Amino acid sequence: MIDLTPLDVRKKKGDFRKVVRGYDAASVDDYLDTVAQRFEELVRENSSLSVRVEGMAESIAAYRDRERAMNEALVSAQQLREEMREQAAREADLVLREARAEADRIVGEARRQATMAAETLRRLQGQRVRFLRLFRALVERQLTEIEQEEERTSAVGRGDEDPEAQGN
Repeated sequence: MIDLTPLDVRKKKGDFRKVVRGYDAASVDDYLDTVAQRFEELVRENSSLSVRVEGMAESIAAYRDRERAMNEALVSAQQLREEMREQAAREADLVLREARAEADRIVGEARRQATMAAETLRRLQGQRVRFLRLFRALVERQLTEIEQEEERTSAVGRGDEDPEAQGN
C-alpha cells in the first residue's frame, strides 16, 4: 500500500504539467481538494476505528481473562465439591463404623446383663426351692408337734397315763 496523506494530495496541485488540450487545471485542483478532504475524513475515521478496535481488543482480552478465571473457579469449585463429597462419604463411613461399634457394645452389654439376670434368676429359684423345702420341713415338724400336743391333751382328758411317760 502506498503511504499517502491528504497533505501529499494537496501538494500535488502544482506538480502536473500543463499541456494543450489537457484537463482544466481548476477542475483538477477542485477535484484534488475534494479527494484530499475525503481522504482526511477517511484517515480520521480510520484513526477513530483503530482506537475503537484497540479498545475492543482490550475488552476482549479482559473478557477472555475473566472467562479463564471463571473456568478456573468452576474447575476449583467442582474439585472442591468432589473433595467435600469424598470427605462426607469418609465421615459418614466413620460415623457408621462408630455407630456399629457402639451398637455391638450395647448389644454385648445387654447380653451380659441378660446372662447375669438369668444367672441371678436361677440362683434365686434355687434359693426359693431350698427355702420352700426348709419351710415345708419346719411346717411339717410344727404339725407333728401340734399333733403330738393334741394327742397328749386328749389323752390327759380321757384319763390315760402320762403320754410322756409312755414314750420314754
